[in-house]
Amino acid sequence: MNIRATPAESPRPRYLMCRPQHFAVTYSINPWMDPKAWANSGDALHATAARQWAGLHRTLIGHGALIEQVEPAPDLPDLVFTANAAVVLDGKALLARFRHPERQGEQPVYAQAFRVLEARGLIDEVIEMPSAAVLEGAGDCLWDGHRGTFWMGCGFRSDRTAAAVVEESFGTACVPLDLADPSFYHLDTAFCPLPCGGVIYHPMAFTAEARAAIERRVAPADRITLDPADAARFAANAVCFGCVLVLSSCSETLRGALTERGYAVVTTPLAAFLRSGGSACCLTLRLDHRSRAMAQTAPARAAAGHAG
Repeated sequence: MNIRATPAESPRPRYLMCRPQHFAVTYSINPWMDPKAWANSGDALHATAARQWAGLHRTLIGHGALIEQVEPAPDLPDLVFTANAAVVLDGKALLARFRHPERQGEQPVYAQAFRVLEARGLIDEVIEMPSAAVLEGAGDCLWDGHRGTFWMGCGFRSDRTAAAVVEESFGTACVPLDLADPSFYHLDTAFCPLPCGGVIYHPMAFTAEARAAIERRVAPADRITLDPADAARFAANAVCFGCVLVLSSCSETLRGALTERGYAVVTTPLAAFLRSGGSACCLTLRLDHRSRAMAQTAPARAAAGHAG
């Protein structure tokens, strides 16, 4: 029998987002990015991106989420993908270190944003990544609350050695998964752990060894595999809290599999961001994930003005 969805650990999850004021495809660091195609109809595409981002923002708030925002910055078109800002758990934020120079300018912007969140009591501690390791935030490092572990993608944008940094920073296990297809360059493009213990994933995005690592930890009944069409529209790049799962689009087969597990599947179009290799999960960063050890203290922390 499949494990079914359970209520969120927090009645009002908190996310970090950034308006797409400067979003565009002006360089290419993954196979989805085509600056020439964007330039040919950039104004219309930017207007579509702004409308679709607003739709995601409205959808999350409509389902009870709280949204914090990073101010957009010129010449940083991918700042909108806040999932890459940091890895966050138990009030700690491990700041990202980017591989490509095109995105390294985002690091001080995100660092300042987290210092502000810390000053407001929404984050307890901000941790810098060691200079020798690259980790592109929660885009490559996803918290699995059901198993109490992180899953970390590596090979294209994050270093396998960063798993040890995550384990030391948060005191919890981190399972590195080598990615095999450059079209699925971050873990969150092909993998989504669900609160019920299920996992949405695209097996062909991973090496044989990584698939084996997933299969050792996730029972067959809890593996929701994507067909090529759902994978190509980033159906795994979803935002899930409690019994709600928000994504850009999905097949009826996938919708049925998720509905059977007790999830309310909510679609909000985000095709403009797929041109840069992103979707719903990329556009958000959960700020209030708690490990089991810390979850018991959440009510007291909330009363004191902390996130959660």
